[in-house]
Amino acid sequence: MSAKKEKNVKEKKKISLTSMIFIALIAGAITGMVLHYLVPDSSVKNDVIVEGVLYVLGQGFIRLMKMLVVPLVFCSLVCGSMAIGDTKKLGNVGGKTLAFYLVTTAVAVAVALGIGTLLRPGIGLDMSKIQINASDIETMESTSLVQTILNIIPDNPIKSLASGEMLQIIVFALIIGVILAKLGERAETVSNFISQFNDIMMEMTMMVMSLAPIGVFSLIARTFATIGFSAFVPLAKYMIAVLIALAIQCFGIYQILLKLFTGLNPVKFIRKFFPVMAFAFSTATSNATIPLSIDTLHKKMGVSKKISSFTIPLGATINMDGTSIMQGVAVMFAAQAFGIQLTPMDYITVIGTATLASIGTAGIPSVGLVTLTMVFNSVGLPVEAIGIIMGIDRILDMARTAVNITGDAVCTTIVACQNGAVDKEVFNKAE
Repeated sequence: MSAKKEKNVKEKKKISLTSMIFIALIAGAITGMVLHYLVPDSSVKNDVIVEGVLYVLGQGFIRLMKMLVVPLVFCSLVCGSMAIGDTKKLGNVGGKTLAFYLVTTAVAVAVALGIGTLLRPGIGLDMSKIQINASDIETMESTSLVQTILNIIPDNPIKSLASGEMLQIIVFALIIGVILAKLGERAETVSNFISQFNDIMMEMTMMVMSLAPIGVFSLIARTFATIGFSAFVPLAKYMIAVLIALAIQCFGIYQILLKLFTGLNPVKFIRKFFPVMAFAFSTATSNATIPLSIDTLHKKMGVSKKISSFTIPLGATINMDGTSIMQGVAVMFAAQAFGIQLTPMDYITVIGTATLASIGTAGIPSVGLVTLTMVFNSVGLPVEAIGIIMGIDRILDMARTAVNITGDAVCTTIVACQNGAVDKEVFNKAE
């Protein structure tokens, strides 16, 4: 009985943390709006509170999470591929995961183009009311599709680990994991070391996550204190189009796929995973949610860590449906605002380019704006249009990150269910 009581206490603590994250999200938004509209500008407000305390606490938390990402992703993927063991089964899981991510990304872009065509966010826009950040656009660099493909292969794995090149880290980690599984007892010392180091990183992650409410509050408060609502008005149609497309992808397409391939209840899935979505919204970085996603899927939905430790880090790097949706709507917005007619072939090009660009997109804030230059160039749209939407991208970046990590979780649940790695009793258990 004592062990059972102790387990219940731990579960309550976990629920308390996720609840605190959500409370911090709401409190931060309210605080930010109060600072923006009710507190007059002064050096105390701007320099000490907004750009001082809130900035340091928010960015400090993000840095702590980033500190964990590379070793955590590397160890998780090595352990995940080792745990799956059989190379054929690993290939099966990897193939299904990759196919899911690519197909849903292509669907996401198609949905975005459809919503952009229906709502026409660029029509009737008064360009004189929009501040174009042209100087920022000049510093953005686009990467060719050929280079994106070549960038998957690390020419120096140590350099990739040091610089945080996630796609290259994933490839290197998978190779190491497969070889360790093949060698078995001959490489037992190395296998044990990586497994134990993975345990250390998970424990460290839980320690950092205890600071999440403070970090979330600071990030949200500073965002709303800086932006307010006035910046949204000229681009309201664009924002609405992106948010509608994101909602269709997150609460429509993903949940239909979940029900279709697993038979699980989508409402229960959303309710249990919502705290992770709120956390992703506040941090605007997929990589920071990796440990929380794995932990939530395991404890609340019964998904085996053997699967999630492989699919979640992979998804944080290559599954960027939310970013692809923004890019699809942005293409329609720019074409309409500048009076450029797109052909059916242009639409196909956008879908293909945005899907492939998402593979090389890092899971960090606002990186989608950089890859957007590749998408714009593919159909001859002026990259200056990106400067128009930069001012409000932070809020949309937060929303699309929540969609990205939800897609990762849905894919993980589907793949795990098809491999008999989901405890449905845990999934159906009331919280």
